[in-house]
Amino acid sequence: MKCIYCGNEESKVIDSRSNDENNSIRRRRECLNCGKRFTTYETIEILPILVVKNDGSRQSFDPNKIKQGIIKACEKRPVSLSDIDKIVNDIEKQLQNSLDQEVPSSKIGELVMKQLKELDEISYIRFASVYRKFKDVTTFMEFISEFENMINK
Repeated sequence: MKCIYCGNEESKVIDSRSNDENNSIRRRRECLNCGKRFTTYETIEILPILVVKNDGSRQSFDPNKIKQGIIKACEKRPVSLSDIDKIVNDIEKQLQNSLDQEVPSSKIGELVMKQLKELDEISYIRFASVYRKFKDVTTFMEFISEFENMINK
């Protein structure tokens, strides 16, 4: 790390501490040339993710859109905001870890449905009814019966 005072590239780390959210590390360094101390921060590089919509258009990934959709599905249900935040964070981590810079919106929808199925069945069905765009009651009833079969196994 280059010293901000003398430009020397040799320094030693005196102290390292992670921040409260564990997404960066604060390092206290000492220059081996001039002896002065300075602070650096190390953060994880986050790759931008583009969501490929059904019509082929692309837009930046926005975790708040997922959160709003889940909040709607969980309305008047015993699901806490911390549970919703956990789902959103988990999905965002999965997408970042996949290293794909373009993700189909259908993949995101499936990830949300998987998480909601484990959290709250009613919220899962609500989300699925919007996400899957059921054309009529028959299609919706088929989905419900498939869901019941999965639960009863």
